[in-house]
Amino acid sequence: MSVNADLKKERENATFDVEKMTYFIDGSPENTKRRRYIQRLAVKDHDAMKFKPWAFRTREEHYETVVRKQVQVARLSQQLGLTAQEINTYEETFQARENNRIGPRSGMFPPTIEKQGTKEQKNDILPLIKNMTILGCYAQTEMGHGTFVRGLESTATYDPKTKEFILNTPTITSMKFWPGSLGKSVNTCVFLAQLYTQGKCHGIHAFLLPLRDIDSHISLPGIEVGDIGPKIGFEENDNGYLRVDNVRIPRNNMLMRYSKVLEDGTYVKPKNSKITYGTMILSRTFLIRWSGLYLSQACIIAVRYSSVRRQTEILPGGPEAQILDYQTQQTKLFPLLATAYAFTFAARAVEETFNRINSQIELGNLDHLAELHALCAGLKAFTTENAAAGIEVCRMACGGHGYSHASGLPKIYTTTSALCTVEGENTVMMLQMSRFLIKSHSQMKSGKQLQGFVSYLGNRHPARSSMQNYITLQCLQEAYEHRAARLIEETAKTLKQHEAAGLSSEEAWNLTSAQLTWAASSHCHAYVVKMFVSMVTMDNIDNDVKAALTSLCMLYGLHGIHEKLGEFIQDGFFDSDQVDSLTSTMMTLLSKIRPNAVAMVDAFDFPDLQLGSCLGRYDGNVYQALYDYAKASPFNKKDVLDSYHKYLKPMREINSKGGVFHAKL
Repeated sequence: MSVNADLKKERENATFDVEKMTYFIDGSPENTKRRRYIQRLAVKDHDAMKFKPWAFRTREEHYETVVRKQVQVARLSQQLGLTAQEINTYEETFQARENNRIGPRSGMFPPTIEKQGTKEQKNDILPLIKNMTILGCYAQTEMGHGTFVRGLESTATYDPKTKEFILNTPTITSMKFWPGSLGKSVNTCVFLAQLYTQGKCHGIHAFLLPLRDIDSHISLPGIEVGDIGPKIGFEENDNGYLRVDNVRIPRNNMLMRYSKVLEDGTYVKPKNSKITYGTMILSRTFLIRWSGLYLSQACIIAVRYSSVRRQTEILPGGPEAQILDYQTQQTKLFPLLATAYAFTFAARAVEETFNRINSQIELGNLDHLAELHALCAGLKAFTTENAAAGIEVCRMACGGHGYSHASGLPKIYTTTSALCTVEGENTVMMLQMSRFLIKSHSQMKSGKQLQGFVSYLGNRHPARSSMQNYITLQCLQEAYEHRAARLIEETAKTLKQHEAAGLSSEEAWNLTSAQLTWAASSHCHAYVVKMFVSMVTMDNIDNDVKAALTSLCMLYGLHGIHEKLGEFIQDGFFDSDQVDSLTSTMMTLLSKIRPNAVAMVDAFDFPDLQLGSCLGRYDGNVYQALYDYAKASPFNKKDVLDSYHKYLKPMREINSKGGVFHAKL
């Protein structure tokens, strides 16, 4: 089938080479070539295995399909010796947002053992995970406690007589609830529980807990485990519950790289109690990347469809216009397109920071652990929340067709909205970041030279210093840093005022918590702007690509100011004339980006399989795709459904004779 004429014309009008933009996003032409090879394998395998369309499956079919896919992922990765990143690429294309990972890459289970297990434990367990003898999950969240890990109620009590731990979920609220793959898939879990030994509680520690027989998969004595039922999205994932009744495990089932329980019950504490944050931090880097990934996919669908869809004439008697020509549509979509690029680049920066600091942590240097934890906590909240909200805007921008699963957008939205609460509820994540920011502010006030991503706190830019004549990327970055520094300082003052009034530090913190989240969000926004600017101003970048990205970066910065204008003008940093200039520039940028919009989304280079959308097809033939999708509905297998003969026809016949319908309903 030929490419839609409107979409073809959009691509011809682009001012830059899409291939060069893709190379820049991927990091190099070699990276793009390898990624495409892996994606072609995924598309070929998916087509050969003939899966039923996602929206037409039952819950059990969802689960069976994803298990079948996970076996294929494991098989291919073993056959080809794929790297972790290549497995990600294959999996994300082949599964297309079907969120159940079972096996060697099952969420936080393998990384927890890798990071918290002793050398002997890793040698024993990791090979069994790799060959899928052990299928595991990470069981932390309980019915009554999620993000507040210190409040978990599960217990692990050491018995020195038998050299065993006795595990329990003693209350209804202490049962594990929500862990992915727990319900029906796994046979083992990392069980987070309060450690008791020699009559004392030593806080949360991790234990390996067998759940099901390796061969029969039947749940073991003392274990009650099951699926929690349907959710908003994630239909294919058997999120589970777990109740444990006096289950004994060997002493060596405690992960003891950092903290230990000796045979006599003596507890050996870790050098740093926060060292176990590593696994959680790693998972949050994934969520930051997925936020950019899913928002990018939503933008592709909405922008391509907006180029194909024609609705109403702009000039009376003229042709129906592409809805992308309407400024209102551009105002909805182009800032989100800019955000997708911003989050993509920010995720790359976070991953590089994680790898650098994590390598130091592995060598015993924990100097930057708190900084890394705060960065990932705040950005996890900032990116997931903004991505979910943006994807919903993309869905509504597609009109009625966006409401259908055929658009792919409802699935992308429900997947992304779940990220706002997994691995830490977003408000709590912002408060974790704000705690680090307030501490850094205090250090700055005491004369310490700040490093890393908080180094700007001591740099207060004079009002309108860089905005007198024209807007630059540098002055936008300064504006965001000025706003964040001001909010952090004002929040710190509020905290001190509450404490000076006689409140405890905890009471003062609670009464300032809203301001703390605002300050943390402003810091995250400043970080993302800074990372976007740093990418756009790189030296080794094609001039046309650089020009296109600069327009997007400017739009991202200006739109963020427009959305939070009060925070930028509150101290007179901008005056009314400059605000008018900002608005005018933003409108000009919409027109400047318009010819490149389709090319900008094409550069993300997602195959149609991964988008799963009739509206976002690369060829733009959306109406034929919608028709084919509708015809494929199992509801259409019968021309007349049984319910017509059971209910509708008898009611019609009786009513037509003036009788009363008494059929059993």
